[in-house]
Amino acid sequence: MVLAPMSGVTDLPFREIAWRWGAGLVVTEMIASRELAMSRGESWARLKRAGLGPHMVQLAGREPHWMAEAARIAADNGADIIDINMGCPAKKVTGGLSGSALMRDPVLALSLIEATVKAVDVPVTLKMRLGWDENSINAPQIARQAEEAGVRLVTIHGRTRMQFYEGRADWNAIRAVREAISIPLIANGDVQSPADAREILAASGADAVMMGRGAQGRPWHVGAIAGHPSPSCREQREIVAEHYEEMLAFYGREAGLRHARKHLGWYIDRLAPSLPVEDKAAIFRSTDPEDVMQKMMQALQVQAEPAAREAA
Repeated sequence: MVLAPMSGVTDLPFREIAWRWGAGLVVTEMIASRELAMSRGESWARLKRAGLGPHMVQLAGREPHWMAEAARIAADNGADIIDINMGCPAKKVTGGLSGSALMRDPVLALSLIEATVKAVDVPVTLKMRLGWDENSINAPQIARQAEEAGVRLVTIHGRTRMQFYEGRADWNAIRAVREAISIPLIANGDVQSPADAREILAASGADAVMMGRGAQGRPWHVGAIAGHPSPSCREQREIVAEHYEEMLAFYGREAGLRHARKHLGWYIDRLAPSLPVEDKAAIFRSTDPEDVMQKMMQALQVQAEPAAREAA
């Protein structure tokens, strides 16, 4: 079970929790290759390893030169694996002809892959979708060319770019990639439970499973699907508090407060779904970390009490 790279989600604090609770592999947020090469934005923060291993770094871009340069920088700073992003469907990414937009230009995609592989000695992997749209399902062809270029593993999200995250991922369609390559294959898309994991493996013929959105609000769930114990209600509250503190330490107080809000929202949706809207809003409005955690712990404790009474 692999934790998917998710921009704005799988930062170091999130990956550390998932890794500790049994994820077999965790991947950094997508890092823009040119931004990393020019030391802009949060690219270096996204690159941090902090003892997790193997350290898998995902890079995005559309220019072979910058992808190669960023790959070298990542490898020189502890990356054990470089993953190429050809799956992100976000308009701000595809608008710059990166992410899944590369699937519309297989020639450019292959040159980018070749440049990245040649730039480093560590394994290079590739994550993509089935194709740009239903009329251009070219993942099997690109995967085959990527293997010939030296890519060591391929991950497929069972949707096209134009589907974004709508409908259901087509797990059966991933099998065409399995039949096109001999290197390991990871299947991704809509996995929420152990039953889903078993089904996607059977349908796709993949060697492993990747979970993305299913881990939001429960970073321990990737390991749980792999068979590791799930945290108790008390441990879940401890994880929430620890995650919040780590985000404030990682980003600094002001930026940490902003980055943490979406995670707190996901924790509430997962662990305290009946929390009144006004109480949820009060948590988001607060700029005092101690007040935020006090309100969060109270909300999660209240949610846990009915479940405990029912179990008794």
